[in-house]
Amino acid sequence: MDQLKRMAIFAEVVAAGSLTAAARRLGMTPSAVSQHLRQLEQSLGLALLHRSTRRLALTEAGERYHTGCAAMVAAARSAEQALARLRDEPEGELRLAAPIGFGSLLATALAPLRSYPKLRLALLLDDTVIDLIESRVDIALRVGAQPDSTLVARKLGSMKRQLCASPAYLAERGWPVQPQDLPKHDLLGSRPRNASFEVLELQGPNGELQTLRLESRVHATQVTAVHALCVAGWGISVGVVDEDRKALADGRLLPVLPGWQLADVPVYAVTPRRGEQPAKVRHTLELLALYFGQANVQDEAHTPMTS
Repeated sequence: MDQLKRMAIFAEVVAAGSLTAAARRLGMTPSAVSQHLRQLEQSLGLALLHRSTRRLALTEAGERYHTGCAAMVAAARSAEQALARLRDEPEGELRLAAPIGFGSLLATALAPLRSYPKLRLALLLDDTVIDLIESRVDIALRVGAQPDSTLVARKLGSMKRQLCASPAYLAERGWPVQPQDLPKHDLLGSRPRNASFEVLELQGPNGELQTLRLESRVHATQVTAVHALCVAGWGISVGVVDEDRKALADGRLLPVLPGWQLADVPVYAVTPRRGEQPAKVRHTLELLALYFGQANVQDEAHTPMTS
C-alpha cells in the first residue's frame, strides 16, 4: 500500500510541476514529498525525475512509469465520484419486495422516483416472505408485527382494515348486526400458514372488545385473490389493499359492521443492514414514510428481525 501512495505522490508531482506545489496540494511538507520520491526510485531501481533548482523533468523511465501512475490516480478518482453519485443521487437498481396487493400502492408512493433517469426499479411482489440477502433486496415491505433478527425494521405507519362484502352477498345472506353474527357467514381468509382459524379483534362503538376465532370458507395466500372473491360475492373479507378501498368507494363492496373497528396493522420497511444507505434507499424510505403518513423514518427499538 505504501508503494501505491508513492505512485500517487509521483503523479501529483508531475501534474503540479514542482515538489513545493505538489506538497501544497497534498497537505504535506516538501521534504516528505521528496522522501517518498526517493523511496519510490530506490524500490524501482531507476531514476524517475531530473531535479534542478528551477524545474523537474521526467526521465525516460519516469515518462513510461507516469502513464500508469496517472491512470491509477484517475481510476481512483473516478471510483470516488461514482460512489459520491451513488450516495447523493438515486441510481442503479433498486430491488424492492412487497406483498402482491401493494402493486398499485407502490406505483403511487414511488412516482417521484421517475425523475431519476439512472435509477432502475425491480419489484418483487410476493405474499410469501423472501430472503433479503439471497434475493439481493434493498427494501422489503412487511405487514404486521415483526420478530427479532439481524435485519432492521423501520415502522412506516399503519393500514386500516374494514370488514366488507359485495351487495349481492349481503342481499342473499343478510347483514350481520353484531360480531356474534359472523360465524353464520362465509368468511374469506388470508390467515397465516398452519393457522386453523382467523382471529379477529373488534372494538365496538362504546369501547367494548370482541375477539372471534373464525374458520374461513375460502382461504387464499394472496390478498388480491381474496379481494376478487369478495367482489364476486363469495363472502365477507377484511379489506386491506387499495383495491378494497376503491371498491368500497364505488359501491362494489359495502362495509360490514361499520360501527366496529378492527385494529390497524403496522407496516414496516425492512433493510438488510443498518448504517449509511445509498441515495436510492434513502429516497425510497422517505417516500414510503410520507405515503404512510409518518414524516420521519425512525428505527424501531427492536430493529432486529427475521428475514
